[in-house]
Amino acid sequence: MNSLKNKVALITGSARGLGKAIAERYAALGANIVINYSRDKASADQVVSNIKAMGIEVIAVQADVSKVSDIERLFSEAKNAFGKIDIVVANAGIELVETPVVSFTEQQFDHIFGINTKGAYFTMQQAARNVEDNGRIIYIASSTTSFPVPGMAVYGGSKTTPRYLVDILSKEIGHRGVTVNTIIPFAVDHSGIFAEPGSYPELRKQLLESCPMERLAEVEDVANVAEFFASDLSSFVNGQHLLVNGGATN
Repeated sequence: MNSLKNKVALITGSARGLGKAIAERYAALGANIVINYSRDKASADQVVSNIKAMGIEVIAVQADVSKVSDIERLFSEAKNAFGKIDIVVANAGIELVETPVVSFTEQQFDHIFGINTKGAYFTMQQAARNVEDNGRIIYIASSTTSFPVPGMAVYGGSKTTPRYLVDILSKEIGHRGVTVNTIIPFAVDHSGIFAEPGSYPELRKQLLESCPMERLAEVEDVANVAEFFASDLSSFVNGQHLLVNGGATN
C-alpha cells in the first residue's frame, strides 16, 4: 500500500463528490487533510468527522475559489495549522451542460470561468508558491477537454485553460522535484450532475454508449489515480494528462 504518512494534503471542493473521495483516500493513507468548501458547511463537517474517525488530523476551511483573497487565506490557514503543504488537488468546480453556444449568457460564462478557470489557476499558483519540495500538484479536469461534447462549450472551455497551466507549471517548478499532473475523468456517477438518480437521462445514455466498459466512472476510480499521482510511484511522472474514462472515445 502507498503511504502518505506525515504528508499534508489540501483538496479544494472536498465537501462532496470527487473531492471528498480523494480527501478520504489520502486520509486512509495517513496524510493530514485540509478540507475546503464554499457553502456546504454541514457536508464539510461530516467529512471532517469521517476523517477524524480514522485517527487523522484534519481541518475544514471555508473559501470561495473564485476569489483570490480566499485562496490565499485557505493556504495560509492550512500552513498555520500544519506547518507545511505537500499535496494540492485543484478539484473545485461547477458544471454547465446541455447549453448550446447560442444560448449561454454572459452571467453563466463569468460564473463558470470564475470558479473553474480562475479558481483552478490561482489555486495552482498558490500551490506552486507553498508546496514543499518533492510535492505534488494535481488538477482535476474533465473529459470534455479531450472530447468536445455539444452543449458543454462553456464548461469544457473553462476546464481547458488550467490543463495548459499544468504543462507550463510542470516545467517551471520541476527542478524542485514537484510534479504537476492532470486527472481527466469521464462523467462520474453518483457525483456532480449525476448525483441524483435519473438525472440527465439522454446525456447519460449518450455517455454510456460511448464507453466500451458500459458504465460511468465512480468516485473511487478517480481517487485511485489521485492516489498514484500523490504517491512516490509517480515521482518521475510530470506534466501529464491522464484520461480516466474506460476507453470512451467521445
